[in-house]
Amino acid sequence: MAGGERTRPRSERTERDTTVGSRMERPGEEMMRIIQGKDPLLKAQAWLDFINTLDADQFESVVAELRGAGLQQSNMSEYGMLLTAWAKVDPLAALDYASENTGSPFARNTILAAWAATDPEAAIMWAGANHDGDGANPWMVGVINGLAAYDPVRATELMNDLPYSRERGEALGAIMPQILAQGADAAKDWVNSLADERLRDGAIGRLADELARQDPEGTAQWLASNPGEAARRSMDDVLSTWARSDVDAATSYYYDLPQGDLRTSALRGLTNQMATNDPQAAAAFLDANAADADDRVYQQFAWHSFREDPSLAANYIGRIQDVEERDSTYRRMLDGWLRRDFDAASAWIGSAQLPEDVSNHLNRRIEEQQQRQN
Repeated sequence: MAGGERTRPRSERTERDTTVGSRMERPGEEMMRIIQGKDPLLKAQAWLDFINTLDADQFESVVAELRGAGLQQSNMSEYGMLLTAWAKVDPLAALDYASENTGSPFARNTILAAWAATDPEAAIMWAGANHDGDGANPWMVGVINGLAAYDPVRATELMNDLPYSRERGEALGAIMPQILAQGADAAKDWVNSLADERLRDGAIGRLADELARQDPEGTAQWLASNPGEAARRSMDDVLSTWARSDVDAATSYYYDLPQGDLRTSALRGLTNQMATNDPQAAAAFLDANAADADDRVYQQFAWHSFREDPSLAANYIGRIQDVEERDSTYRRMLDGWLRRDFDAASAWIGSAQLPEDVSNHLNRRIEEQQQRQN
């Protein structure tokens, strides 16, 4: 029994293989029968069995028939599995077909990911040879996706070669789960090793989101030790996550931070979380720490407190110093309030001292809504 394979009884082999063989004389019919199955577990097993019975020269016609029947969200998983299996037996034929017949990168990147898992250098060579232009190579994303689990160092090298782009963001998203699996310390070291500042900032943000769920205090300390744009952008989310489980500890940490951007970001995260539960308490906390507040703190507080206390939220919009941002926030929030509670919103608007343009805009909205009601 080579490779530990269990030999089936002859009667079992003959009956099953005869049945499968007769079906596979019409692979398109068999494929559609499976696709239309209702039981997800039976469907998945049948699909795997179906793919395993295909010969190399049958994949193209089966893929074409599946595409011809109409790709939908419900069968994209089966489509991806079919492309992956084809890539394992004949990646070049699969890529030739995808290049000639598909418009989106999904098929080619799926095939490249499967190919890169077994022959990365060949997949890298194909991706390089089939990309024209100066922008990021979209086919390298598929290679990185397939390579990340087996060789994250090589995948990182390929990502580093990509310019700032959507494709590089996708590559980062493919590598991050594999880096996180190595543990928090290793992931932090990996992020710190990235030479490109924008790439490193993006990685810091993604890593902070993941680590904050298990260790918000340690994540906040890590951000504070890596000051910069990424730390400033992420500190509010980390403090908000921390406050959900231990608001007193998160508040104490905020008070220990030196004045500056990180402390302002921490205040934003704390007040956002407080506002969703107790807007009045959050407003009192914000007023007591107004020296650390900026326009974004007030804007975010208004949005987070709006559902529970719309009049309180609206009162804080006027503290936004940027006139364009202030007036835009007034329009968006008060338009929503009018739709949700016309009487309360129109009463507040009538008593408030609003900028002239905002007041004119809202009065038009009130008139339109009154006309619809009449």
